[in-house]
Formats: sequence, structure tokens, C-alpha cells
Amino acid sequence: MNIPELDAFLERTGLVKRDVPRHLTPLTGGVSSDIWRVEVADGRSLCVKRALAKLKVAADWQAPVSRNAYEWAWIQFAGGVLPHSVPVPLAHDESAGMFAMGYLDPASHPVWKQQLLAGVVDVRQAGEVGRVVGRLHQASAHRADLAQRFDTGANFHALRLEPYLVATAARHPELTSQLHALVHQTAQLRIALVHGDISPKNILMGPHGPVLLDAECAWFGDPAFDVAFCLNHLLLKQVAVPARRAKLQDAAQAWVTGYFESVDFEPRWALERRCAQLLPALMLARVDGKSPVEYITAEQDRDRVRAFAIPLIVKPPEDLRELSLT
Repeated sequence: MNIPELDAFLERTGLVKRDVPRHLTPLTGGVSSDIWRVEVADGRSLCVKRALAKLKVAADWQAPVSRNAYEWAWIQFAGGVLPHSVPVPLAHDESAGMFAMGYLDPASHPVWKQQLLAGVVDVRQAGEVGRVVGRLHQASAHRADLAQRFDTGANFHALRLEPYLVATAARHPELTSQLHALVHQTAQLRIALVHGDISPKNILMGPHGPVLLDAECAWFGDPAFDVAFCLNHLLLKQVAVPARRAKLQDAAQAWVTGYFESVDFEPRWALERRCAQLLPALMLARVDGKSPVEYITAEQDRDRVRAFAIPLIVKPPEDLRELSLT
């Protein structure tokens, strides 16, 4: 496979010299970027990512490619706090919208989503994910330098608030006031550095603990979004893998425990209340927004999610204990 712009990036950044053979393999799984594995003749293996202007979903979903630079910046921040929790950053070309990072072999770094859907639920691992996310939030909270560096509200709206909450409001006009209020509340808060896509598909379980990927939604804003976004997936997988429902609920609780043991930048009740308000809205968005989860396909299962989420959007819960599909 020959991709001239990718070869040019590798040679321009000095990662691979012009006369050194390399093998390019497209990687699948994401909707917002092109990703390649690059195997170099000298034995190195690395990963290159390029942001797309139009995401690979059925709905018309446009997003600024500048998010590639913010993902690169997030990796550098997170690597300074928890080096084993992100891939090794190698090179970045903002004008090309591309960056390179170390490649992590699936044999030693399995994708958490694949484990969960296969029914492999390790409660301890879930707690570790919560702790990693909490430590990153804690390290970034109330930092003016990060607030300035990640002033990415427009990106976050295009990638998260519009396709999830605004689009869902269009499908459920009876919930417009509640969902738009959540959009406004979330957009206005500037507390800590938010990853924006803390999903099991973006988490590898490595030998040194969880590794977080795909931070192109990075934004200095409301950390409650990351908490609700990840817990949402643990709840939705209870629908997809009903035989592991109790274990997935234990994993969600371990995630919450690990997270709140790691943060003290604001009162727990305030942060948890916002998490509990966002979570049912995000649940509904994953069946009726622009990016529905692919593992809930039966209409009766989608209706079950709607029946659970809609009353909690109408009358928001006070804390996360009110949210369970068991």
C-alpha cells in the first residue's frame, strides 16, 4: 500500500528516512480519523493518525480537523502525569493534521470493549480506569494554562454536545428543554481537562494498567462528562451482555469508587449530581443520537433503554446510585 501524504509525513518528521522500506496497514474501529500501523524495515512499529473532516457515520457529522492538534497536546499532558496510561508520542505535523505514536500490540494490550462484550468483566480493572481518569482530572483542575491551551468549546460542541444531546432532542422534542439545558450547563463549566471519549473502545488493558486513546475531543470543561460517558457504556453493555449484568454493575460501582477516591477538586455531591444528570441523556443518545452503539440492535432493547433513560431526563437523579439497569 502506498499513501503519498503518509509517506511524506513520515519522511518530513524524520521518523522514517526516504530509502527505508515500510509497510502500511489501515486500522479499523474509529469513525473520526484515518489510522495506520506503520511497520518499518528496521523493526520499529508505530501508529499514525489523521483527523477526518466528515466522520464515518450514517448521519451528516462534520468536525474541525484542528482536533488532531488538541489530541496530541492531551497525550503530552497525560503522559507527563501518568506515562504508562497513554501511547508514547513520536511526532506531530499540525498543518497536515497528523501525528505519530507508539504502536501497542493487541496481544499485550487488548481492547476493553472487546473483553466486556465477550463477557470478560474484571471489576478491579474497572476501578483502575476510574482512578486513571480521576488522577488526570485532579492534575488538570483549575489550571489556567490548560484552560487557555484547551479552549476548544467549538470542537467539543461539534463532536459531543451537538451529535449526542442536540441531535437526540430533535428525535425527542418532548425532551428539548431538558437536553438543551444540559448542553448549556455542560458548555459553561470550565473546571478540568476533559478527554471527551472515555469509552471502552478507546481503552487498552496493558500490563501496567489502562491506556487511554483517542482524545481528539479534549476540552477544558466539565469533568462530569467523562465520568458519565464511560459509565454509560458499562450500563449499556448490561443490555448487550445480560448474563454478565450483575458483574457489569459491580464494575460500574468500582469505576465510581476508584474515580472519587482520586479527586477532591470540588465537592463530591456537586460533581456526582452533574454526572447523574448527564448519564441518562447520554444513554438515550446512544440509541437515538448521531452515533448509536452498534451492539444494541433489537428494537425491544432500544425501547428498554428509552424506557429507563427518559423518566430520568424528565426528573434528573441526585446521585449515581439512582442509575442501574439491574
